[in-house]
Amino acid sequence: MHPYADSTLSLLSRGYAWAPALRRRHGNAQAIPTRLLGRPAVLLHGPEAVDFFYDERHVLRHGALPGPVLDTLFGQGAVHTLDGETHRGRKELFTSHLMTPDGVKSLGRLAREHWLRTVDGLRGGEAVLFDEMAVALAGAVCEWSGVHCAPGGEVRRLAQDCVAMVDGFATPGPRHWKARRARSRQEHRLGQVIADIREGTAGSPAGKKPTVLEAVAAHQEADGSLLDRHTAAVELLNVLRPTVAITWFTTFAAHALHRFPGVGEELRKDGDGAYARAFAHEVRRSYPFVPFVGGLASRDLSFGTQEVPEGTLVLLDVLGHHRDPALWPEPHCFDPRRFLGREPGPGELIPQGGGDARTGHRCPGEDITVHLLATLTSTLADLDLDMPEQDLSIPVTRIPTRPRSGITVRIPARSTERAPAR
Repeated sequence: MHPYADSTLSLLSRGYAWAPALRRRHGNAQAIPTRLLGRPAVLLHGPEAVDFFYDERHVLRHGALPGPVLDTLFGQGAVHTLDGETHRGRKELFTSHLMTPDGVKSLGRLAREHWLRTVDGLRGGEAVLFDEMAVALAGAVCEWSGVHCAPGGEVRRLAQDCVAMVDGFATPGPRHWKARRARSRQEHRLGQVIADIREGTAGSPAGKKPTVLEAVAAHQEADGSLLDRHTAAVELLNVLRPTVAITWFTTFAAHALHRFPGVGEELRKDGDGAYARAFAHEVRRSYPFVPFVGGLASRDLSFGTQEVPEGTLVLLDVLGHHRDPALWPEPHCFDPRRFLGREPGPGELIPQGGGDARTGHRCPGEDITVHLLATLTSTLADLDLDMPEQDLSIPVTRIPTRPRSGITVRIPARSTERAPAR
């Protein structure tokens, strides 16, 4: 590649608008060379790019994530940084305990229960949906995974810390340092929880299926060794944090329900949950969360006519993929019907990665995200929530973004009839 001007400052200042602007300047090419953090990079776009990126013969994760991202979002030694058999062995820990249909349904039921309890406790006043949904999700995933977290302050602290880790990973300054402190605090606490399990001072009664916590504590690597205490805490947090992060999507869902009232009517008529699931997919497609994902070229490669030397930072344009009119008719139109009666293909909808979740780098918790989002969206549609005047704009320069107000809602004091659990 020829030397290109470094785009790091442009990315930090433009946020989600960076990749679209770069592609426009290069005639919407499928592969665009640039530089980030002083290293050669290439931005890839399109269905072929998804297949290329998620092929481990082409793109590796080890060494690709900058230290600041590991120190805030994923954690040092996390499954996201591994490749090959080591990655598949570690990932089995997640897929065997997270992706079972019963496990997903159980977490969905708990999330709904915790959210409705939260609503009952807030009746007669105003609340920021983003903040309160994060607490409800934190309480639900702790109960589900077997991590004891006292209701009230301890659950709220976990929720705030998980939100901080996601909110501060992509930016320098106060948000980033807050994220580092949050991760350090929770890794220390969960490391002690792991130690207690291993010492036999906590755990499930004999004969019961191991909890997620117990499975992480007992997980053995390919060489038969247990995860060290810190890495075990990191992986346990990689169950808790992404679940709490679903609050971004539920807040976007509330935003969509407000902007498109007809969608709420469809959700209230949804008898089998098919429309709610389609709505969840459309929220993940339409609203900005992950702008792109990155890895390192495993060897000298080429994508089309673009040479990609070994070690190049390879970026996959996620946001652009979801807005491409060649892939999505009327991409800027919010229309859940595009997913009715079908599930998106492995390279079609990629907010949590592409390819196969069991063997590749697609997020193993994607089924959980879709199910919880569909469940909580239906619950939001059923509740009589009022939204006062507020700033609902979504800034594109902030990664990760969300409505500026966090969605302030008024929760009526009167009792509200609830639909049966879906």
